[in-house]
Amino acid sequence: MYKWIKFITVFSIVALLTGVGSAYASDHSKPGGPSTNGNDNINSIMTYEEMVDQLHHLEKQSKGKMEVRTLDDYGKTEQGRSIYSAKIGQGEKDIWIQAQIHGDEKLTTEAVMQLLKTLVSSGHKDVETLLNELTLYVIPIYNPDGSVMNTRGTKLSDEEESTYIDLNRDWALDGFKAKESEVVYAYWADVKPDYAVDLHHQGFKTVYGTDESTSFSLGISLAPDGPTLPGLQDGYYNTVTKQMQAYVYDQLNHYGYTHIDQYQVGGDTKYYIDIKGGVVSAMMLGLNYDNLNPDGHSNPAIFFETKGNTREGNLGQKSNGYLTKQNYIALKALLTGIATNEIKDVDPEHWNDIPAYPAAGYYTDYAGILPIP
Repeated sequence: MYKWIKFITVFSIVALLTGVGSAYASDHSKPGGPSTNGNDNINSIMTYEEMVDQLHHLEKQSKGKMEVRTLDDYGKTEQGRSIYSAKIGQGEKDIWIQAQIHGDEKLTTEAVMQLLKTLVSSGHKDVETLLNELTLYVIPIYNPDGSVMNTRGTKLSDEEESTYIDLNRDWALDGFKAKESEVVYAYWADVKPDYAVDLHHQGFKTVYGTDESTSFSLGISLAPDGPTLPGLQDGYYNTVTKQMQAYVYDQLNHYGYTHIDQYQVGGDTKYYIDIKGGVVSAMMLGLNYDNLNPDGHSNPAIFFETKGNTREGNLGQKSNGYLTKQNYIALKALLTGIATNEIKDVDPEHWNDIPAYPAAGYYTDYAGILPIP
């Protein structure tokens, strides 16, 4: 174990392990979008049942353009709920989109449902390009049980009441603890997407060098130029994930009060993450559990982080529409960049132009803290 890990504060450890995010914004920071004022209005946020109803409504409205299914053939959640997926588009590039793997990160679901509504109802040329070039596989709520309970993780059905698991740390070589992980992994292994994006929320922090509260962070779960990513697919994933996020960064910079940075964890000391048990990390590593992915399929994957969550009471009705919209715009922009191949024209080193705190190392789930060479 590296000697200097012992100097990490208790606060930093808690923040790192819970995924709460980086340093919290000061009382004098400028909001990245409308202030939440610490008041949730969860009644205005889409529930699991409402998501199911809306998916079926959109499927009917699409007149065959969108297909809605449950993943019941693979299994159900720990509490017996169905995980839903929507498929739309007829293009050769398969794109995986997942939201609300953490049950208290609900605006991510709102964003993907807005995207699906646009794809179903809009006849604009840019939408037609997406549908012609891409096939989307969308999971609006990865964690139905956690969503209903309004908890980050989910409860294991065969464990004590207090035993919960973070589904985004459960894709591992030694097997899955939660049924949801087995279900979604098996589906992913069948879909074999070309790209993936995972939508999240995070705690409050400020953009480095400013007093602006971060509204949106761009993340890559295997750190760019870090211990793992450059060695995958001859460095291609290291390049293309940076291009994807740099492209999104440029597109979001045209949008109002968005304050964007790179995703980092920690308190006063910042780290990039290099985790292998996270879902999108396992996708890039080509996880083959129980021989369900014998050909070692893998795909580049990134994630978005919007500020606030419902568990801690720091989303508010005034901010919800704004925060949902920035997720929607980022997601649609990414899909456009992939469909048009514009992401390939991005200088991957433009990633380094996205604001970030000076980092002290890499936070890993396999070797503690690793120093940056």
